[in-house]
Amino acid sequence: CHGALAEENVSAYFVLYFKYSAVDTNPLSVYIMQHLWNRAVKIVPLWIAPNLLTFCGFVMILINYFILAYYDWDYTASGVGHEHVPKWVWVLAGFATFFAYTLDSIDGKHARRTNSSTPLGELFDHGLDSWATSLFTLSLFSVFGCNGETGVSAYTLYTVLSVVLLTFMLSHWEKYNTGVLFLPWGYDISQVTLTAVYLVTAVIDVEAWYKPLPFGYYFTDILLSMVIGCSVFLSLPQTLYNIYKAYRNDALKMSSLYDGLLPLLSPLLLFITLTAWVAISPNKILTKQPRLFLWMVGIAFSNVTCRVIICQMSNTRSETIHCLLFPLAIIVCTVATGLSRKIEQFLLFGFTALATAAHVHYGICVGRQLSKHFNIYIFSLKKRVQE
Repeated sequence: CHGALAEENVSAYFVLYFKYSAVDTNPLSVYIMQHLWNRAVKIVPLWIAPNLLTFCGFVMILINYFILAYYDWDYTASGVGHEHVPKWVWVLAGFATFFAYTLDSIDGKHARRTNSSTPLGELFDHGLDSWATSLFTLSLFSVFGCNGETGVSAYTLYTVLSVVLLTFMLSHWEKYNTGVLFLPWGYDISQVTLTAVYLVTAVIDVEAWYKPLPFGYYFTDILLSMVIGCSVFLSLPQTLYNIYKAYRNDALKMSSLYDGLLPLLSPLLLFITLTAWVAISPNKILTKQPRLFLWMVGIAFSNVTCRVIICQMSNTRSETIHCLLFPLAIIVCTVATGLSRKIEQFLLFGFTALATAAHVHYGICVGRQLSKHFNIYIFSLKKRVQE
């Protein structure tokens, strides 16, 4: 816990130089949703801490994920001949997604309204967002399903999740280099789309999504194309352009190309290692345990991203290799030798538990350290008593 923020000057930088800088140019957000958020934030009592709004939104998404996991553990419940997810779950998923989206959008406004904006609040917000990104995606997969002709394969689910997580990571890599968080257009579009899909599913039932469209396409093809399209054709070009613009204006924070690209090393190695595991698994581990494997992917990417977020907020150099890569590499090498054929699922269970525990532990330790440093409580507007 002591080493969560290894150096005291990291915390000190937060106090001396930190300034939150974000730009939102999404027309959906600017011209429509912001008006709703400005009204919604006025309903929140002034004694409620902004971090409490952030956490409540995250808990909604987490509960929604676990309910869907209960009814659809292996992503087959939407298939023909299987017992479908109850309609009330889809209604809950729609409202939980929209309310979480609302709370995530007004927590910063509420912080400025109560004069309680802190680096801890930004880190808490974006840290939970890095985890929620995978939960949003994994919950949506229950609409697709891994079933027959009309469903999608577990490998497609893994590819889509990886694209979404890497896109989220790129937005914070962008801030690491430019000092400004350009909010990706895909976020607002995806949240509104998710809400609509869940509520429509509750009305027409999940099988309606599997009716063929002209030219042999299905609604799932369109939905997946939208998810990947928002990432590849909206967020990625926006990120690259903003970094280029900062370079052209001599406004990059990193002094060398190596330092600028360093945060991408661990995510890329993580993706390569995980993909290698999927490719060489003798038990086809991804198809046998899709939910567990994809949960582990989301947790690992979230922890890597959180460390980059801390580096870009504290203006410190990114770590070279993430610590979770070492046990993961050992597991993949063991799988490659064929010696772990009988225990591969146990290795997955063990590494998933390790990654989840490490991520939660890291978040708690960083939160406690910054809370103590700023003399504030995480979930209260009261000041801490100096020790």
